[in-house]
Amino acid sequence: MTIYFHYKNPRQPPTPSPHQNFPTVSKFLGFLSPNQELMASRAAMAMLARRVPAVGSPAVRVRFVSAIPFPASGGDSSEKKAVTGPAKEVEKTVASYWGVEAPKIVKEDGTEWKWSCFRPWDTYSSDMSIDLQKHHVPVTWGDKMARWTVKSLRWPTDIFFQRRYGCRAMMLETVAAVPGMVGGLLLHCKSLRRFEHSGGWIRALLEEAENERMHLMTFMEVSQPRWYERALVMTVQGVFFNAYFLGYLVSPKFAHRVVGYLEEEAIHSYTEFLKELDKGNIENVPAPAIAIDYWRLPQNATLRDVVMVVRADEAHHRDVNHFASDIHCQGHELRELPAPVGYH
Repeated sequence: MTIYFHYKNPRQPPTPSPHQNFPTVSKFLGFLSPNQELMASRAAMAMLARRVPAVGSPAVRVRFVSAIPFPASGGDSSEKKAVTGPAKEVEKTVASYWGVEAPKIVKEDGTEWKWSCFRPWDTYSSDMSIDLQKHHVPVTWGDKMARWTVKSLRWPTDIFFQRRYGCRAMMLETVAAVPGMVGGLLLHCKSLRRFEHSGGWIRALLEEAENERMHLMTFMEVSQPRWYERALVMTVQGVFFNAYFLGYLVSPKFAHRVVGYLEEEAIHSYTEFLKELDKGNIENVPAPAIAIDYWRLPQNATLRDVVMVVRADEAHHRDVNHFASDIHCQGHELRELPAPVGYH
């Protein structure tokens, strides 16, 4: 539907105007604050509910396209009419000045796509043939320090979670999603400062961070953290974020090596997870719907299938970060070699 607003002053909220064929002039609405935008939408809704024509010209055309719930407030009866009145389309939407509309997406089988956190073109089938046994043997002092750092982090994790691998996976992913975001952020800022390309490494590291976050969203469907585990996540993430940020500033080579060893430990943890599933100590429940769509798993997939593809993802992240550290070890910068974008 289309609503017209009479536009007098960019500092004042617009008022309704008759239905005339005026051109769309949305760029002037950038002067409005969020409160003025809300007042304008309420005025339009009230006008529709009362069916009272308004006067004035010229006008600005605005389409109701946003599917954001109308906020509750202690307004007058006209506002309530706007929500409960005969205009059924209005009660589910609010005015959007910007014309930003989420397109309706359907899957290959014709059913509607229900995820907003990722789209069909973000999904993939994981490469299960990757070598899970590869290991970077520490040679230099920096490599040994990185290995020792990761081993020291695993010790308290083993004590705290023991064999509760569902909760352990959630804790692991809240930390594992940090390095890619921090590395991508710092490379982004470096690219801006130096007026140079990144060789695709910004995108590769941000893809890694998003993939790790999707691991977390998946395991949230399997096991809900307790209150003290949430508090622990907040503490560990805060400490690790700042430590990794400083570490990456000082030595990207060391930072990527640490992540490479972290991913090796993640592979080991998910292998133990699979052993517990095979023994029957953990129920092999059906795979969450989000995992089926994200990794293109069969409809009858189980938790074991999910753990398998997550472990394969961790192996790919291991390779990427050890590769990035090797580039620095050989005296090069990441931008000098193409990044493994889309390496799954």
